Amino acid sequence: MARVLAYLLVLLALTGPAAAQSPSANRELLAAAELGDAEAARRALAGGADVNARDRRQRTALIITGETGHIAVTRVLIAARAEVNALDDRRYDALTQAAARGDHALVELLLGVGADVRLTTSPYDGTALIAAAHHGHVEVIALLLARNPNLDHVNNLGWTALMEAIVLGDGGPRHTETLRRLVAAGANVNIADRAGVTPLAHALRRGYDAMATLLEAAGAKP
Repeated sequence: MARVLAYLLVLLALTGPAAAQSPSANRELLAAAELGDAEAARRALAGGADVNARDRRQRTALIITGETGHIAVTRVLIAARAEVNALDDRRYDALTQAAARGDHALVELLLGVGADVRLTTSPYDGTALIAAAHHGHVEVIALLLARNPNLDHVNNLGWTALMEAIVLGDGGPRHTETLRRLVAAGANVNIADRAGVTPLAHALRRGYDAMATLLEAAGAKP
C-alpha cells in the first residue's frame, strides 16, 4: 500500500503541461526514475513510453536519475537509447547532476555511452568538471579529466573549475587534491576572476597554504 501511495504522489508531482499531454506510460516512466524502480521503468517502456518524455521541469527520466543516482534505472534507459545529453529547463544534464553529487559510478556509466564532458550546462553556463571541482569530488574529476574536458571554461560567474576549487572549496584535502589534478592536467593557473583576482591571491587570502604552494610551483602569479 505504501508503495502504491508513493507512486501516486510522484505521478501527481510530475503532472504538468508537458506530462499532462503524454500517455500514462510516460508518467509511469518518469515516476520509476524518481523512485528507482527499474522493473517499473521496463514495464513503462514496454507499454509504449517515450524514453525521452519530459516532466513539467523538462527533465527526461535520464536527467532524473542523474539527480537521484538510481543507476539500475539509468541502465534501463540507456538500453532503450535515451538521449544522454538532454537538458532540462535549467540546462542541467544527467552528467552534470551526477558529477555535482560525486556519483563516480554513474558518471563513468554516462561517459561510456557518450555524455559530452564539454557540454555547457546549468544556469551558470558551467560544465560537469566545474560542478565536480566545486564540491571536491576527486574520483569524478579523474574520470572527467580522462575525457578531454575544456579545462579553462569560464562560467558566467567568471570562474574556471580551478578557481571554483579554491573560492567554493574549503581548502581541505579533497579540494586541494582537486586543484592538484587540475594543475597536473594543464589548467591555466592565472585566469583571474572578473575583479582581476588570481587563483593564487584567493588561496592566500583564505589561508589555503597547500593550495598556494601548488599554484606557486605551477607558476601562478599573485
